[in-house]
Parts: sequence; structure tokens; C-alpha cells
Amino acid sequence: MDRILRGIMRYRYIDRDVMVSQFKQVKNNPQPKAVFFTCMDSRMIPTRFTETCVGDMFVVRNAGNLIPHSQHFVDEQTSCEPSALELGCIVNDIRHVIVCGHTDCKAMNLLYTLKDKKVASKENRRLSPLKSWLCTHAHSSLDKFLSMNGDFKNPMLFSAETELRKFVAYIDPEDKFAIEDKLSQVNTLQQLQNIASYGFLKRRLESHDLHLHALWFDIYTGDVYYFSRRAKRFVIVDENTFNSLMGEIRRYYS
Repeated sequence: MDRILRGIMRYRYIDRDVMVSQFKQVKNNPQPKAVFFTCMDSRMIPTRFTETCVGDMFVVRNAGNLIPHSQHFVDEQTSCEPSALELGCIVNDIRHVIVCGHTDCKAMNLLYTLKDKKVASKENRRLSPLKSWLCTHAHSSLDKFLSMNGDFKNPMLFSAETELRKFVAYIDPEDKFAIEDKLSQVNTLQQLQNIASYGFLKRRLESHDLHLHALWFDIYTGDVYYFSRRAKRFVIVDENTFNSLMGEIRRYYS
């Protein structure tokens, strides 16, 4: 708390006036452009690496950047993630949903161990809310990952905005990242499929009025990757790729 309170005092002296002026600009007519799902990892600061400001996007964070599939929405038993989708995409008419995973994700590291049935047993799940969360909402990611049998030279197939609008993905084709990071990339793409499962989004998705994107952040290099459906892989966003990625986005999502 000492660190937090000292930070608040620095904010008062350095940043508060700028933020208040931004609050005033968006007070009566905020127009956020994206719903951004990412991990709660303390090293992930999405507004920093996207250089976004007050009013630019809704940010939802949880362990493993998961969006539960709609099959888990029964009556009024739900979690905050689909509520955020409704608030952002239906109430506020936001047109872009972004899921962002990252390297060395502790939730994904734990998910990788859950391939061991003993670790994923009901007894262990009862003792661990995190294991229960992952077993319930990330099992589809783990199953898809394990179906590759460690051979990621072959393509994977994911559904996106609609069942018919599928895309192919090559996961870490240069074999740069750890096996758990490969799982993190699979999991990030699987969440697009989960998002598209919600009926209240169906009309907008089918009419191409709502678009789903995947980002991935390397916490060791600071590099941000965008999943390019044209390149069929996560592509680093830098001076060499920016124009081609922007062209792809304008072509597919304008």
C-alpha cells in the first residue's frame, strides 16, 4: 500500500490534470472503439503498449484472457465476460473485439499441466478456483492444442465470426517460443470462436458489422503480434509489417 499511495501522489502532481481534461472531452459522448480482453498478469498493461487514452476501449481482464463459451450461460448464471460483450458491442455499438494473450502466462502454464488427469481431477478442482476456472473454460484450448501431438508445422483450423468463416493458423512456425507459449497462442485464437458463440452477437457478426481480432504480447521483448488471417500466423507489428497489416485490416474489416 505504501507503493500504491505514493503512486497516487505522483499521479496527482504529474498526470491528473491531463486525465481530467480527457475525461471532460469524452464526458457526454464517449466513443470507445474496442472491447479488449486480456490477462490479469501484472506485466500486462494494454493501455501502455497500445498507447490508448481515456474513452478509447473497454478492458476486461482475467486469468488466461478467457471468454467462456455460451454453453456455460445457463439462466442467470454467467460471468462478467459475456456481460462485457453485451455492454460493449450491443449497448455501445463497438465494432471490434480484441483478445490478447502473452508469453509466460501463469494461467497457461498451469493449463499445460492439466493435461495430466490427476492434476485436473475433481478433487484438485474443488480445492483450486483457478484450476476449476481453467478446466471449465479453457479445456477446448487444451484439447485443440493436444490434438496437434506436438507437431505445429501442420495448420490448425478455427472458426471466427461465423461457423462458415473459418481461418487457418500456423502456431509459432519458426519454433521461437516455449511449448506453453504455443498453448497461449492456441488459447488466444480459441477465444474468438467462443465469442462468436453468443446469439446476441450473431446478427452483427453475420453482417460483418462486428469484427474479431487476436493480439499476442511478448513480455520479454515488448513486441506485439497481430494474428494475420492472410499470413495465417501471428505477425510482429513493426515498421516492416505495419502497412501490410493495415491494408489487411481495411480489406477484411472495413
